[in-house]
Amino acid sequence: MLQNIDRILEEARQFKAETKEEVEQFRIKYLGKKGILSGLFKDFKGVPSEQKREVGLKINQLKQYVADRIDALLADVTEESGNEKTVDLTLPGPPLRSGARHPVSIVRNEIISIFERLGYTISEGPEIEDDWHVFSSLNFPPEHPARDMQDTFFIEKDPDILLRTHTSSVQVRVMEKESLPIRTISPGRVFRNEAISARAHCIFHQVEGLYIDENVSFADLKQTLLYFAREMFGKQVDIRLRPSYFPFTEPSAEMDISCQICGGKGCNVCKYTGWLEILGCGMVDPNVLEFNHIDSDKYTGFAFGMGIERVAMLKYQVRDLRLYFENDIRFLEQFQAAY
Repeated sequence: MLQNIDRILEEARQFKAETKEEVEQFRIKYLGKKGILSGLFKDFKGVPSEQKREVGLKINQLKQYVADRIDALLADVTEESGNEKTVDLTLPGPPLRSGARHPVSIVRNEIISIFERLGYTISEGPEIEDDWHVFSSLNFPPEHPARDMQDTFFIEKDPDILLRTHTSSVQVRVMEKESLPIRTISPGRVFRNEAISARAHCIFHQVEGLYIDENVSFADLKQTLLYFAREMFGKQVDIRLRPSYFPFTEPSAEMDISCQICGGKGCNVCKYTGWLEILGCGMVDPNVLEFNHIDSDKYTGFAFGMGIERVAMLKYQVRDLRLYFENDIRFLEQFQAAY
């Protein structure tokens, strides 16, 4: 294979061109998707291990030479033609392309703005956490399935150090340090060992809220979430609360809003139900208050948490949340005029 590479290199050195078209044909021949270099990289897989270093170095040198040779040929052709247009330095430069916020950032900022109007503060915390802040202080029993490796990414197989699975860990840190009453939201990135699909990802973003004070009721929670839903999606949106279970809240509920993609008629995003679950919520379990040295006889509170990507899917009628992570400029440019 080394002899073949040397032969190709010599052919590239001998090539001459008189027009730009000939240079382009030279480029396609060597650097095109089905070109000589592409074939060499495919053949490289079959090279014996002891030769891979030398052969790989030769291929990369050949690729660099061809690229430099193309630049030199283009310069010669342009200089010899004498017909190229000169650059008018008095003309204004090309306009700069305006950037755009990522849709997840747009929705995150809008969620924060809504809750700031209700008097909530913003709190943040580390993404690498310990078991106490992610699970134990939130009333997760030792046998809870969320502790299993199938749901949680642990750091170097240490069962006590992990990537946070929710931003509730930040709420625990707030309860540990701040005085009552507490009214805060915790936006941030979280990690779960889940299969990637149109509706789920192993990395996503959450905003979780916590309100603790005297005489806080479930009615306060419902009114807060209704206000949020209508500020985010419009006055026409419907919501429903379904009984659910979370270790850190009792009673617990999941909140659905009418699917904004299909108008409630049913689609693949809402699983043809007309409803899409966007957050979980409930009254803070007394055990959680006691774990964090808050008198559960005097204080009550509610908590809620939502996925930002799920809210963005509804707001912008995106059917596949994987688009948020692929950095496709054609997708991202659609949000230039957004908030």
